[in-house]
Amino acid sequence: MTAGSMEAGAAIERDGSAAIEDHAALGDGRTVALIDRSGTVDWLPVPNLDSDPAFAALLDPERGGRIQLRPVSAFRTRRRYLPGTNVLETTFTTENGAVRVTDALVTGVAGRLPWLELARRIEGVDGTVVMDWAVEPGTMLGASSPWAERVDGKRILRVGTVNIGVTGLNDTEEDADAPRFGGRIRVTEGSRRTLSIVATDDEPLHLPDPGNVDIGIDRTVGNWELWSRTFSYQGPWDDAVQRSALALKLLLYAPTGAIAAAATTSLPETDRGGKNWDYRFAWVRDTAYTLRALARFGLREETHAAISWLLRAVKGDVSELRVLYGLREESSADPQTHDVPGWRGIGPVVTGNRAAGQLQLGVYGDLLSVALAYAAAGNVLDVPTRRLVADVADRVCDIWRLPDSGMWELSELRHHTSSKMGCWQALQAALQLVELGQTEGNPSRWRREADAIHAWVDERCWSDRLGAYTMAADEEELDASVLLHAPSGFERGERMRSTIAALRRELGDGPLLYRFTGAAAEGERPFTACSFWLAAALACVGEIDEATTLMDDLVGRANDVGLYAEMMDADGAFWGNFPQALSHLGLIDAALTIADLRP
Repeated sequence: MTAGSMEAGAAIERDGSAAIEDHAALGDGRTVALIDRSGTVDWLPVPNLDSDPAFAALLDPERGGRIQLRPVSAFRTRRRYLPGTNVLETTFTTENGAVRVTDALVTGVAGRLPWLELARRIEGVDGTVVMDWAVEPGTMLGASSPWAERVDGKRILRVGTVNIGVTGLNDTEEDADAPRFGGRIRVTEGSRRTLSIVATDDEPLHLPDPGNVDIGIDRTVGNWELWSRTFSYQGPWDDAVQRSALALKLLLYAPTGAIAAAATTSLPETDRGGKNWDYRFAWVRDTAYTLRALARFGLREETHAAISWLLRAVKGDVSELRVLYGLREESSADPQTHDVPGWRGIGPVVTGNRAAGQLQLGVYGDLLSVALAYAAAGNVLDVPTRRLVADVADRVCDIWRLPDSGMWELSELRHHTSSKMGCWQALQAALQLVELGQTEGNPSRWRREADAIHAWVDERCWSDRLGAYTMAADEEELDASVLLHAPSGFERGERMRSTIAALRRELGDGPLLYRFTGAAAEGERPFTACSFWLAAALACVGEIDEATTLMDDLVGRANDVGLYAEMMDADGAFWGNFPQALSHLGLIDAALTIADLRP
């Protein structure tokens, strides 16, 4: 089933929360809104993606806040993104008629607006449809109490330091003191109206003219179409690749160039709770993968912005290289738990991320692969970055023998196989940068240590019994992240082929893969990106037809608008934060790898 083609009833809500897969995402380069099938915006941080959410019914159905626009009577929905855009079009069909709603986080003539502006265009398609609408901010995860007022006749909502203005539709609420505005409208064939929600944080509030809001939707469509015309990819699964690139664009925080791992916090990985994390941070790993894709697609501005942000973040003492960084300089990764129920009552709800201070050796390979991808695309590294490359390579030579938390951010320190492979990747990237004339240092030492890492992994991290690279040295557990090092070049021969077979046998659920041994027993679902890594690894060992068949299956498992969460069940249910950058990066990398290796 292609993205945007699904026809279904209203979002089924259990415990007040729509299914994760029932959401689409909008963005303006600063924040992301999630909209479910019923036309409800149930997630929207204001003004920044990593701010506390003014609308968060997704995690707190009673007090979290939402923006509603839906028919009063029973309805079916059909939705899609307008081609080449992140503007959503939803058609509601009832017994008495049909209505088309176009939703956009509006952008300006020269990029993002200095305020947040959510625009909802309502067009009558057929017959007459009565619709309810409401704008009801929440408690900012329990931190503030919202209130409403009219200022010179204008409808204003306030929560904490956030100011929200509502324009465009008549307000018919009976309770004038309620912290919400809303009403009921009749939509007839050929009619066209707009609802606008604007917001600022700790600054004055601009209320746009409704006519300008309508124009702004068209301008936003044009801005996205212009961006998509600069996107360069012609190959297999091109629609899915472009949609994934558009999803990554939603997660790029334009003021700094940082790339968020996902748009949400605390969507659970398991129905048992506990594994709820905040992914509104920029991981060096995800940034590395994103930069390689952006460079491949010819998206020069995003590539430069992202690498500039990353290098600003990490320059200094390379011994303090972190796993993740805030989207803004003032962002805090200190974990905080909030007294709200969570999605479908599965807590906890947290902001911040405890992984920030972990040692993960693989991050060094990610960082230097970024520098290599940028230089290989014809760009020139500045002198401080050239020195940074050499310093990082020297640091890897010193520390690769240490245990770490591994890619999956586990609390126990172990000699993780994929971390050692990442150190090998870092030194290989540094050696290639020397060949490109983009760094200086001690390449003979780097080459010697790279060979030592490879020999150490082959001796200590291989299980003859399993016929596979293991999760950690001298152990018998498996880890799907070693698949990343087929494309990296660490191993593309018989050992990787045998590892692929073992992973499918031990961690597979049909075409899907769990992260590591024991993940299923802990209640996790298969990890979306791992299945795409499997497709790429199959191509690297010469199994192009099998890789293609797997990709066809995985591409069909996106939701109806082409998005993926962190995890998914075989039955199509999504789990974890959404939309997830690593899932979309896995799709892109697998498609590019298969396209490159096809005979």
